[in-house]
Amino acid sequence: MDRMIMHIDINHCYAQIEEMKYPQLREIPMAVGGHEEKRHGIILAKNDPAKKYGILTGESLREAREKCPDLLIIPPAYDDYIYYTSLVKSIYREYSDHVESFGLDEAWIDYTASQHLFGDPVHIAEEIMHRVRKEIGLDVSAGLSWNKVFAKLGSDMKVKGSPAVITRENYREKVWPLDASDLLYVGPATTRKLRRRGIHTIGELAQYPRVYLKGAMGAAGEMIHAFANGEDTSPVAENNAWLPPKSIGNSMTMIHDVSSAEEVKPVCYVLSEAVASRMRSHGMEGDVVSVSMRSAGLNWFGCERKIAQPTSVSMEILHTAMELIRGNYDFSVPMRAVGISVSHLNPAGTYRQMNLFVNEEAREKARRSDLAMDEIRDMYGFDSVRRACTLLDRPLTDFNVKDDHTVHPVGYFQGRKMVL
Repeated sequence: MDRMIMHIDINHCYAQIEEMKYPQLREIPMAVGGHEEKRHGIILAKNDPAKKYGILTGESLREAREKCPDLLIIPPAYDDYIYYTSLVKSIYREYSDHVESFGLDEAWIDYTASQHLFGDPVHIAEEIMHRVRKEIGLDVSAGLSWNKVFAKLGSDMKVKGSPAVITRENYREKVWPLDASDLLYVGPATTRKLRRRGIHTIGELAQYPRVYLKGAMGAAGEMIHAFANGEDTSPVAENNAWLPPKSIGNSMTMIHDVSSAEEVKPVCYVLSEAVASRMRSHGMEGDVVSVSMRSAGLNWFGCERKIAQPTSVSMEILHTAMELIRGNYDFSVPMRAVGISVSHLNPAGTYRQMNLFVNEEAREKARRSDLAMDEIRDMYGFDSVRRACTLLDRPLTDFNVKDDHTVHPVGYFQGRKMVL
């Protein structure tokens, strides 16, 4: 039996939850947005009246207000969003033991085996949509297909009241005319690369020789070519399945641009401590440190380095990150945002080669210092203990990224790989 995968998306999730809480917001242009003064000022979600003004998710609050001066900006209430989306997904889990979240507002449901229990998948998708509306008060869109990628494309079509059904017989008519940027993992940079090769639609991507895409774009080119042809066979994770993280990281848009490595170093202290603490909470160590940087001109740049020994020690992560920044970033253009992550993760305490050039006594002292800071912060809060250098520019380092990371989307390939 062919697979039957549903993808269900809560429409403009954050904004719709705010409208559910305060129904009067449905009548005015409204968006959920970040903190403009702290440089987190982007649109996270917008309602239908705001959409009519051309307001886009991800644009700055300033750009949005230029389009609609009367736009009401509401700060995000993540606890509410987590609560209501968990209620929605509890409905999904009544129909399958394979429900995989993709961020807060989206989920895949493997309905293949459930057809024997509940019947026709189109009817059940409509039933789920109706139940979410009646029991929770939220509107959702649904897609049905034999693979996860096309199921997501179906929900993106936003068919009201029914799922968009993409089959092996109709996908060339329904999917191939769409813009290539509509496909999962085809972002702005990939879209530009495809445009340079004369590829504008998903159909053109599907029919382009795979070997040329792989040669030009590596494994990513091969992957999106497979997606365009419906060859995704990645499974839907089981309910409550724990997937080990492939990397752990945090990033921050700084409250003001910085013009030197020494100026950004206190921020990197906070980021490194948060990353190291999260690694320890997962019981993981890693030996690839990556840094991502965004300039004041909004250009992203990234680099990474493999270190000699796996680590979860904040000072070791910081030392490598600062070497990458000093060696690769040109501060003639000020830096606006920075991120640090560690990958190639393995369980802590596994066998590793000792390094003759590392002072193991000093390393152990730094590790114990990190553990002591974790204990103090767990008991008295993140701000209860800080490194003195982070007080030199308190507004710049006054953030707690360890806790703020929890609402970010789950990676599509986290803990698994696609079979081609």
